[in-house]
Amino acid sequence: MIATMTPTDFAQIRAFLAVAETLNFSRAAERLGVTPSALSQTIRAFEAEVGQQMFQRTTRSVVLTEAGLHLRGRMEPAVAEMAAALTQARSKGGPRGTVRIVAFRSAAERFLLPILPDLRRDLPDVTLDITLDDAVGDPVADGFDIAIRIGEVIAQDMIAVPLGADLRQIAVAAPAYLSRHGVPGHPRDLLAHDCICWRWPGQPHPFPWEFFEDGRWFSITPSGGLIVNDKTMAQRAALDGLGIAFSIEDTVRDHIAAGSLIPLLQRWSAPFAGFHLTYPRQRHMPAATRAVIDKIRLGVRKDAG
Repeated sequence: MIATMTPTDFAQIRAFLAVAETLNFSRAAERLGVTPSALSQTIRAFEAEVGQQMFQRTTRSVVLTEAGLHLRGRMEPAVAEMAAALTQARSKGGPRGTVRIVAFRSAAERFLLPILPDLRRDLPDVTLDITLDDAVGDPVADGFDIAIRIGEVIAQDMIAVPLGADLRQIAVAAPAYLSRHGVPGHPRDLLAHDCICWRWPGQPHPFPWEFFEDGRWFSITPSGGLIVNDKTMAQRAALDGLGIAFSIEDTVRDHIAAGSLIPLLQRWSAPFAGFHLTYPRQRHMPAATRAVIDKIRLGVRKDAG
């Protein structure tokens, strides 16, 4: 617990995070206001304390070890939360300002819409500027404070907090379509079917459908008479018997239970990293952004409970 931590512990944590962020002892020492030799001594003491090497050091480079990467990923959000809590405590009023959020449509429906009343009630001085966009862009370059994305499209330099379990994409079709065209027995059989293709917004070509076999992923590039950039439209077309769609399982579960869509090729469908709440690493995060992040995480915990 925090009560058992000493001033030395906090100093070592500050030193570790400074070096982890800069990957340069001289720059980290300058930031902390100490000499490089003193910083090196602090890092060695920290490594001895935790019993693992945090950095691989050569005359030319400093690289985080696997243990260092793991520890940085755990510590940075915690330290950011403490800094935000102090900032808010020092402010005269509650959080205020504009927080820009970008989210996949399905993620917004699941994680944002249910908590909007709480956000507006508890953060009355915070303006939420929400963009629903399934395109894979650069949230930071586009001026967003928070993004909700699936794990495979998150930039490595972002803090990413899982919001739920892994996801799975499955092929689905209406009974009427399957009665006319038959049931594919293997993903490669999709090449002979009328598939409802989906492409990332802003991308020129349909997105490949990915399957898992013998311990490895492989892709099928489907074809058909319909290409859309909206998953809801693809699902609607599948319900109307226009072809086979490739959908996140959670979004078609009710249709499968009702018998209006039939799951296909499940043997080759494997889970992948689900939705994450992501935001850039910042030494001093605005209190409004931190408050919104905390509310989203609290909403997820309540939903899970």
